[in-house]
Amino acid sequence: MSKKKPVSFVPFANEADVTGIGDLTLENRLDRITISGDVDLTADVPGLAHARRLHAVLGEIVAALEARASSGELPAQLPPPEVTTIDNPFA
Repeated sequence: MSKKKPVSFVPFANEADVTGIGDLTLENRLDRITISGDVDLTADVPGLAHARRLHAVLGEIVAALEARASSGELPAQLPPPEVTTIDNPFA
């Protein structure tokens, strides 16, 4: 049985990448990573694979944030996102 190659997910690199672990979804943004859904880390081989993948992705996110902190590029806090209202195109 061949191992699946992990999907490339470079934290904070773009507004397009999405990766999944079980039913957990990690969505890339330039200024944030959105994590939604759930994953069961079961005490079996698939659970170990999910746990390892989650650990790897979170490690990459932490490393990217630490690199920004070291270079002085990590703000104390992001401003709230700008919210705009548009007319309903179906009304």
